[in-house]
Amino acid sequence: MAIAAGTVTGTAIGSPRIAQARTKIRLGYLHVVAVDGQIWTGLERGSFAKHGIEFDLLECNTGPEVFEAMAAGKLDVLSAGGVISNYLALGQGRAFLINDIEVATAQLWVRPDKGVRTFADLKGKPIATTAKTTAHIFLDRALRANNLALADIELRNSSMSAAVASFVSGEVPAVALWVPFNIAVREKLPGSVKLVDASAFYPQSAVVGGWVARPDYYAGNKEVLASIVKGWAEANDYIVRNQAAAAEALQKNHYPHATPADITEAFKAQKMFSAREWKRLYSDGTVTKWLQQVSDFFMTDAGVANPKRATDYFDTSIYLSTI
Repeated sequence: MAIAAGTVTGTAIGSPRIAQARTKIRLGYLHVVAVDGQIWTGLERGSFAKHGIEFDLLECNTGPEVFEAMAAGKLDVLSAGGVISNYLALGQGRAFLINDIEVATAQLWVRPDKGVRTFADLKGKPIATTAKTTAHIFLDRALRANNLALADIELRNSSMSAAVASFVSGEVPAVALWVPFNIAVREKLPGSVKLVDASAFYPQSAVVGGWVARPDYYAGNKEVLASIVKGWAEANDYIVRNQAAAAEALQKNHYPHATPADITEAFKAQKMFSAREWKRLYSDGTVTKWLQQVSDFFMTDAGVANPKRATDYFDTSIYLSTI
């Protein structure tokens, strides 16, 4: 789906029409609250327009898909989840902005009617998920915490919508998913059980998602990226201060198949900080550490030698000089 953000910013809530030249940026994103919550909030409240930013949006189904679009030259910037730590370590972009910590956005659901009630029952069984994503990282940690490994199960890789469909149809007895796909599981399989979510492994295994610029775009457009940070910060802080109102607006305008309670649950599944609190976490190296530990998982799993370090692929200076 591609839509011009100007059609949204012209009617920004509580903001006058901004009479200034805007920079149009091709932005790819995933339609999950942890990724696009600040985007939609910022567009509707005029935060990005205020700082001269207009987005040409491309919705993608998975993290790998949005990075493929960037590699093909279709995007200037993208916003995604934990998958960024994989592609950044491979040199496919520069991170400059973090959205949130995905505390409980990843969840493992099982079907007792298919013989799976505990972790022990998973041995030798197929589990559907999307590889190289937050759900994949979470599944690895959940298995290891219960004396299993990815080698002990059959990992079935597909898009998340296909993974959930295979779980609902009974093709697989377990699925590692991310919010809001849990809504479909709850509605269609009331007998299914959420075995664990990622909050069980926080903060030791924090997974962060955020914004990445194409390498050549990053090199020549740091002032534009700083303007994105400004618009994002206003939207982010509005959500932090007004979560109920933000959830209602997101549900009404962008998640019509969810309820306001579902969006509130999605907010609770992610840990958000104010823009100023994020500044401390950027400054003291905490965010870089979080990115690195996830990159380590992906690179070890893929057997990649000499990947890029988070200290090289994550530029904190744009945020720190802007906020």
